[in-house]
Amino acid sequence: MRQKYIVGNWKMNQSVSSLSSFFENLSIDETTCETWVSPQAMHIPRVLDAAQNIKKNFQVGAQNICEFDNGAYTGENSAESLKDLGATFTLIGHSERRHIFKEDHALLNRKIKHALKHDLTVIFCIGEQLEERKNGMTEAVLKYQLQEGLKDFPADKSLREKLIIAYEPVWAIGTGEVASPEQAQEAHHFIRKFITSDLDFQGDTVPLLYGGSVKPANAEGLLGQEDIDGALVGGASLKGEDFSALAQTASK
Repeated sequence: MRQKYIVGNWKMNQSVSSLSSFFENLSIDETTCETWVSPQAMHIPRVLDAAQNIKKNFQVGAQNICEFDNGAYTGENSAESLKDLGATFTLIGHSERRHIFKEDHALLNRKIKHALKHDLTVIFCIGEQLEERKNGMTEAVLKYQLQEGLKDFPADKSLREKLIIAYEPVWAIGTGEVASPEQAQEAHHFIRKFITSDLDFQGDTVPLLYGGSVKPANAEGLLGQEDIDGALVGGASLKGEDFSALAQTASK
């Protein structure tokens, strides 16, 4: 059985006081899944400090990295600096980065390789928009995003083990809509089959996460699917009690 993951993407949320409240209401010591969070970069040290008494499986990462090591790139965060803060992973290709900040496939591919160079695990996000799903283009969109984002991915086994893929249907992010467990399973099965047959990954070992309005109320049906190894969670990861409930569901 593959390891399960609950990964909280806190986006541009959480203040110092709400971080304190999160950890006061967090109860995950008895869970068996991996529990990861990606706060705003300036909060990484504070989150790590608050998490020091958590017994197992808790990691802190970044929501994005710069493709360059250093230089005149105002407002960017380097992989090296994030590592220095204690980050162990980074999201790359989240739909908000693709659509709001216009990050294209070539840039995402460079960021993935750069993150690996700095020993950061990559959670690579892919997913279709509503019109693409309505037009029957879901598999074509996922295939293209995987081909371009993972182009020339290093063959080294240890680096391939640092890849996680998150399927996040854009139409189900922050909308209250959610893919049915059957829809989500279908997409995850396609991703696993494609990376195995066309991209030469050991597909059975690559963790696949579902991201799209996951909540404690709908998590059990999603996480019970054969090819879904966990969830990338937005709003429902901001409260310690909700995050704990998700981790407990994933640990069943």
